[in-house]
This record gives sequence, structure tokens and C-alpha cells, in this order.
Amino acid sequence: MKPIKIGLLGLGTVGTGVVRIVEGHQEDLQSQVGSPIMIEKVLVQNKSKSRNIAISQEKLTEDPWEIIRDPEIDVIVEVMGGIAHTKEYMLEALSRGKHIVTANKDLMAMHGPEILAKAEQYRCDVFYEASVAGGIPIIRTLVEGFSSDRITKIMGIVNGTTNYILTKMSQEGASYEDVLKEAQELGYAEADPTSDVEGLDAARKMTILSSLGFRSNVDLEDVSTEGISSVSKEDILYAKRLGYELKLLGIADRQDDLISVSVQPTMVKETHPIASVNGVFNAVYVYGEAVGETMFYGAGAGELPTATSIVADVVAVAKNLRLGVNGQQSSLIYKEKKLKTDEQISSKYFLLLHVADRAGVLARITQVFADYEVSLESVLQQPNPTNPDAEIIIITHDANKAALGKVIAMFESLDVVNKVKSVYRVEG
Repeated sequence: MKPIKIGLLGLGTVGTGVVRIVEGHQEDLQSQVGSPIMIEKVLVQNKSKSRNIAISQEKLTEDPWEIIRDPEIDVIVEVMGGIAHTKEYMLEALSRGKHIVTANKDLMAMHGPEILAKAEQYRCDVFYEASVAGGIPIIRTLVEGFSSDRITKIMGIVNGTTNYILTKMSQEGASYEDVLKEAQELGYAEADPTSDVEGLDAARKMTILSSLGFRSNVDLEDVSTEGISSVSKEDILYAKRLGYELKLLGIADRQDDLISVSVQPTMVKETHPIASVNGVFNAVYVYGEAVGETMFYGAGAGELPTATSIVADVVAVAKNLRLGVNGQQSSLIYKEKKLKTDEQISSKYFLLLHVADRAGVLARITQVFADYEVSLESVLQQPNPTNPDAEIIIITHDANKAALGKVIAMFESLDVVNKVKSVYRVEG
């Protein structure tokens, strides 16, 4: 059988993993595909750089167009990142009939519809399993495993850096700043950690998951996003006292064809399975009308976990090539997008208030909730010897986001409330 030839754009951590798996698992891959899979050309920044993997110098190039325009190459595997130039390469490759496998969440979150439309035009495959949650096969599961079900909610830890930080803060009582510095030293966080800690990375992944899960074209601008940089040791301590863990969650919810997608620090009941997902691991919880609750857990990044997802996509392309059905998958996005308003988004909330320590304050606070029809599940006043103010902890029953926003605005203008210290969504 004619070998399937790969053009690999990028030979960093993940690209190296792809080479290791393709070359090391050749017998297994051939048994599945029926023909050899070969890495024909590899794009690198510097051909003369020393590498921790043996690869022929003849296969290396510093010119991406040498790969894109090579008529012998069947599949482009893109693991170099970036958006503008990468999009240009992908569109040109598709116009030349090449199939695409990518790990680029930023590209797919921002330009996925355009790239997929181009692929449909030229009857090419575009697979991007590795763009979300590394080695967890969540995209294929949403597309194929839930094809006969109707997904109502997707809730996940999809960023390992923030989960590592929050886990260390919870288990060791460390501060956000100290753990972030440690994460940077260990290589879990970038020198500029903004994309991770402000929730942008997770928001891009939730754009992809919610679009596939709800079959609607969700844009990055549709995702309400808040990061973890304002989470304090005090917040985590109070969460633990109340039986919760604090996690950065992506939450996509659908009800009566109305959807909402958000990323925010969330208090999760400690008995919920996702509360026990620690360190750099990822987990995605999917609710289906028929199947009920399912959870997918595993390594969210790393050389071999991510490369495993990429090579699995290459195998899918190769099988389609043998059958002659590339680019014939039915459209995954066919529903009109209808976003919930703030009045239609509902959940429980946790609030920590610093208030004047005098009689009648609690009555005034509870009256504000009553005025905006937000009912309370529990109210707790905690002594804090380091704070001269009284500290009041409140957990609401389900309340709509608009009403809660009005409550918070009222508190900020109330003379007895010195500070609205923290507000978190509550799940589980």
C-alpha cells in the first residue's frame, strides 16, 4: 500500500511526541490503517539546532511553503501555534487537497468555521482533538459518542496551570503569588501567564466544546470569562469550611435551545467528582438527556498525551483516505445560536462581605436580597481576628445573574457594607 505522508509543522514538545509515536508505533498504526504512515517533512526554526530525538536532516526545513506545496504530502500536522500565519498555511494546504490535523485551540476557536468551510469546499478532513484537554478524547466523544443524545451541560477543568495553582493553594494554604511563581519555575505556567490565569485559554477551549456539544457556532466573545488572579487564601479557606473546593470551571449550559457559556472560579461541592481533580489534570463532565452524567479525566497537556490525540486524528484521516470519504462528514454546526440573557442564567452563588460590626446590619443585608427576590440557602458570620470588620458569608439558592448583579451594586452603595470581598458561582 502507498504510504501516507505527513508534513509536520513544528518540532517542539508536542511535535517531538508525534515523531516518537509515529516511528515507535508503526506496526500498530499499519495494522489499523493498512499502509505505512511516514513523516516526510518537518518545519523547524533552526535546522542546525541539536535535538533530543534522532531525525534525518534531509527531512527538516525552515520554509513552511516547502511542506504546504509538496504534492507528495497527504496530511499537514500543525503543532507550531500562532494564528495569522498559521491560518494562511492551513487555508492554502486545504486548497491543495491536503488534510489537516491541528492542536491549535486559538486558531480553531477564532477561525474554526472558516477553516471547516474551506475543508468542506475541497473535500478535506480537519481534525483537532488535541486542541482541548490534551490526551482526553473529548472532541471525538462529543461528535460521535453523543451523536444520538442531546447534551444539556458541559462542565470542565480544561486548564492545567490554573488547576495546579488552585490545588496547591487548597492543599498547602499557599498564596496565589507564591504558587504562580512555583508553577513558572516548574514550566507549568508561562513567563507571561495571562492567557491561563485570566481564563482566556479555558474560554477558547469552551468555545470549541460548546460549539460541538450544542451544534451551534459559539464565538469567543460569547463566553463570559473571569480568571483566578483575585482568588485569595481566605476564599479557599472559607470554601473548604463549607465543604467546597474552588476550581476554575468552564460551564456551557443549554435549556430550551438557549445557551450560556462561561469560565470562572467556581465553588464545587467536595462530594462532586470534579472537585477531586487535582494538579495539572483536566476533566470534562458532560450531561446528556439520555445517558445522564459522564466524566472524562486525564492528562490535559504534555508531549505524549497530546501527541496521542494528534496521531489518533491522523489515523482517522488515513482510514477515510482508504474508504475515499474524506471531507464527507456531515456538518456539525447546524443550529441557530440563541444566547441566554442574564435574566435567564441561573445558579447558586457564594458571597463574602466585610461589613460594619454593629446591630441591624444583617437585617439590612437580607432585605436587599429580598428586594431583588434572591432567596438565601445559608448565612454565616465568621470571626476573623485579622479583620476589624464583621465577615458575613452567604450562599444563595438558584438566582438569576441579573438579579445578583443588582444585589451586588446595591451592596457597593450601602453604608454598612465596607467591601464585597468575593462572589463565586456554586456548583454540585
